[in-house]
Amino acid sequence: MPRVKRGVGALKRRRNILKKVKGYRFGRSKKESAAREAIAHAGKYAFAHRRDKKNDFRRLWQVQMNASLRAEGLSYSKFMGMMNKKGVKVNRKMLAHLAEKKPESFKRLVKSI
Repeated sequence: MPRVKRGVGALKRRRNILKKVKGYRFGRSKKESAAREAIAHAGKYAFAHRRDKKNDFRRLWQVQMNASLRAEGLSYSKFMGMMNKKGVKVNRKMLAHLAEKKPESFKRLVKSI
């Protein structure tokens, strides 16, 4: 039976791993085992931070709305309570956009509520 040299697959696998960590610093961009670990951690953080991003934007929208509502003599929590009682279904993203880009429309909405 002829001898099988197995270097090709191993080199391809190593090359692909090292391509993914291009730009990383120190041993993580040079050593295969450190690179594999760095890829695993990066994936874990990316997964978690995709969820954190949603929370971050919601907080940002609340802050933007609260700043505009303070000028009208209201607070964010009281405004949202009144919106729910009236049954107005406008999401926070749209309300924050109105407060920032179209303040006169936002003021009309606040007056109607």
